[in-house]
Amino acid sequence: MPKKLNQLEATAICGNDISSSCLYVSALAIVYAGQYAWISLLVVALVLFFFRRIYGEVVGALPLNGGAYNALLNTTKKSTASLAASLTVLSYMATAVISASEAVKYAHSIWTFIPVIPVTIGLLLLFMGLVILGIGESSKVAIAIFLFHLVSLTILCGFCFVFLIENGTEILMSNFSTPVKGGIITALFLGFSAAMLGISGFESSANYVEEQEKGVFPKTLRNMWIVVTVFNPLIAFLALCIIPISTVVENQDALLSVMGKTASGNWLSLLIGIDAALVLSGAVLTSFVGVGGLMKRMALDRILPNILLKKTKKGSNYLIYLLFFVLCVSVLLITKGDLAKLAGVYTIAFLSVMILFGLGNLLLKVNRSRLPRPEKSSWLGLFIGVFAVAAAIVGNVILNPQYLVIFMEYLIPTLAVVFFMLYRTFIFRIFLKILDYTFPDKNTLFIRLNRNIKRALTTINKQQFVYFTNHDDVATLNKVLLYISNNESTKKVKIVSIINENEPLAVNLRKDIETLDRAYPLINVEFIEELGIFGPEKIQELSKRWHIPSNFMFIASPGHKFPYKIQELGEVRLII
Repeated sequence: MPKKLNQLEATAICGNDISSSCLYVSALAIVYAGQYAWISLLVVALVLFFFRRIYGEVVGALPLNGGAYNALLNTTKKSTASLAASLTVLSYMATAVISASEAVKYAHSIWTFIPVIPVTIGLLLLFMGLVILGIGESSKVAIAIFLFHLVSLTILCGFCFVFLIENGTEILMSNFSTPVKGGIITALFLGFSAAMLGISGFESSANYVEEQEKGVFPKTLRNMWIVVTVFNPLIAFLALCIIPISTVVENQDALLSVMGKTASGNWLSLLIGIDAALVLSGAVLTSFVGVGGLMKRMALDRILPNILLKKTKKGSNYLIYLLFFVLCVSVLLITKGDLAKLAGVYTIAFLSVMILFGLGNLLLKVNRSRLPRPEKSSWLGLFIGVFAVAAAIVGNVILNPQYLVIFMEYLIPTLAVVFFMLYRTFIFRIFLKILDYTFPDKNTLFIRLNRNIKRALTTINKQQFVYFTNHDDVATLNKVLLYISNNESTKKVKIVSIINENEPLAVNLRKDIETLDRAYPLINVEFIEELGIFGPEKIQELSKRWHIPSNFMFIASPGHKFPYKIQELGEVRLII
């Protein structure tokens, strides 16, 4: 059994992502909120406090990898889950580009001869090569980078305090006397909207929760929240103490290096530059590792092309990483490495995922109330969190409406691919009708196209699905078949009852299934009685025997007396 991640290891992996945000978000907040940036960042920390419970409840009830995609896949329609997955991929893409670009810009602030765009592409290429070779994210290396980053930030803050004590508050007073465009409330709102970029990475821990030891996940949320609450507002405030706002705006790409040079000279600027390059590079690797797992799950669930599952001899899905690399390079070239544009694309994608995660929490409360969970978010906290995130999206669109266009340029093609995969059987049938109308003479081209499309339909529909039950009534079973017919492409569903020798089968279950088989003429409903005990071993046995992946098997929401945890059943999905 593979070793599970402890608290420090799990926190370091996601912490490198979220703690690296202070390297650019403090400058962004000051650009829009001026001297009130630190307040905007504190409000962000408050919103994140509510989302700690939201993430804690959802992942506690459904402790499976996949984040928002997994939450919605088990609480609502597959199409909604696919939207969350698409947004998460865009979020990872923008994270990788921002992190790689900022890492190179910090290095450029030390060694000015480094060309930013070419080296950024090279850094992305390097990490693509590493994950293809199978060199995943080492928790030990992640710990070293994370601890070095925290020490570096602490040293920077310490010397900034010393500088403030030695030089007085003249710069701070001057910054606070600077007029604010649009008034304090507008500045705080716009600063808050831009500063929401500072919680990037908070969702990362949910994407590898199955690799964590029991009880570690909520601790990673707590630890990330502490880092964001302490360092992001503090660094913004200290920047205002030692650097004029105009200088911050001019040097927003490498603000912390400028702070280090101002506070204690070139050595501290060099330390911060090295730290930034390391921790931001760690965030790039996090993006590649995270998107690899998510896109593999999407391909297995048939919402991305199956060709992406091709592997190297070492078992790496190289086409997924190659596609991700191409997408990252394209957005880098389109935005020309501009931080504000990259942040705008990222923020809309990431905040949309957070809203969908909040929706997943709402649906979990309503539709999966029987599921046991270690903690619960309050209804008030849920609505405040979702409302705040929605307001931040509006704020970002107001700040930069053109960035919404860039975001949509990537979202629409992604959704086009995903929704084609979801509804391809319907699209193929429409195309067959168009062929009949277009080629009344049924020529050679018609015959070839007709044959290929029908062959593709047969391949898609031959995938079988399984639903486990012992006592469901006809109304419940009807919901199951409705869900499968609306969300999956198949011609056959096995309804399986796992019973002991001394356990009687539910009365009328067989007759109910026969009735449903007649009610759904397009789906062959097969009833199977299987001796044994329902659990992880039986699921794996049936999966191998029938050649049906466990992510195409469904159960109803278990209650508190259910002897197994959801994650112990593999990738079995909750359907009702």
